[in-house]
Amino acid sequence: MLDLLLEALKFNTWPTWSTHLIFVVALALGVFLLVKCCDIMVDNASGLAKKLGIPSLVIGLTIVAIGTSCPELAVSVSDSISVLRNGGYANTAVGNVVGSNICNILLVLGFSSIFTPIIIKKNIIKKEYPILLGITGLLVLFGLVWGTSTGDYAILRWEAIILVCLIPCYIAYLIINAKRHPEEAASEEESDEASDDEPKKEKPVWLLILLAIAGALGVALGGDCVVVGAKGIADTVSKAAGWDPNLSQTLIAMTIVAVGTSLPELVTSTIAAKRGENDLALGNVIGSNIFNTIFVLGISGTINPLTANGTLLVDILVMAGVTILVFIFALWKGKVTKWMGGTMLGLYVLFLIFMILRTVGVIVM
Repeated sequence: MLDLLLEALKFNTWPTWSTHLIFVVALALGVFLLVKCCDIMVDNASGLAKKLGIPSLVIGLTIVAIGTSCPELAVSVSDSISVLRNGGYANTAVGNVVGSNICNILLVLGFSSIFTPIIIKKNIIKKEYPILLGITGLLVLFGLVWGTSTGDYAILRWEAIILVCLIPCYIAYLIINAKRHPEEAASEEESDEASDDEPKKEKPVWLLILLAIAGALGVALGGDCVVVGAKGIADTVSKAAGWDPNLSQTLIAMTIVAVGTSLPELVTSTIAAKRGENDLALGNVIGSNIFNTIFVLGISGTINPLTANGTLLVDILVMAGVTILVFIFALWKGKVTKWMGGTMLGLYVLFLIFMILRTVGVIVM
């Protein structure tokens, strides 16, 4: 339905400003629905799982962990389906994930470390972070070796299926590792309980199911709204300014959309950093980036191969570069200090400037 709305708006006779306003409202409404409805869905799905007797550890490592990537999933799947129907590039689907991962590292982690240095434990350096590096390297390999004949970046269906197959493997690793180190899992549960300002009232099963379904529908609708708004704004602005519409879509996906879908991670990590819960702040970013890659790109690419503008490969290399940078910080100092956080925020600003200059044609690639 929203695809039909997008097509109708292209041929309407309303004033231009009103069309722009509709796209802006759609984008803003979509981001709001993604963030709010994701919380509703995860909270009630977790409550339902507890009612069914599923251990809290499993709930935290599956429903809650995957739930943080639901906003990105909704946007990328919606764009993947839109491209499947109408053709073109899946710049929003790929750019949303790449931009979100860059935002998580440079903006979320950098902003969090401004409040207090983030101490990085040895087990994170030895276990969790190498997994993130490996998955990031796999994504770069897919782009460099198995792109399309026209030079565009693509996640082919068989590549996406490989990413999907990594999901149960990673979840199994998390559960096994948590059972071997119950003290770490217990400390995370205590921090989660302490973050609740008020005790939650028990809800009946039927209400939990209803709210979880409503939240999921809201997330799906939010993803559609974001795609329609982002593509609409990119198309109208690029036509008015004479810019490449693909670069405009990539810019919006990697900035506005990516930051919007990363709001849950930003809030969670910032609160954790203020409370001195360093492991939670860093683990939130690492887990989110891993799930964004294998879960979001995997499912979106399985639905329809994701072909994007060739310049996105540069952005993926930037994502890999900043991921390696934080790993170097971890090996060097064993923590992310305030000056490192400031450096990361500065790099994010430079990246935004680069994106804008590339879109307006000052930088040609």
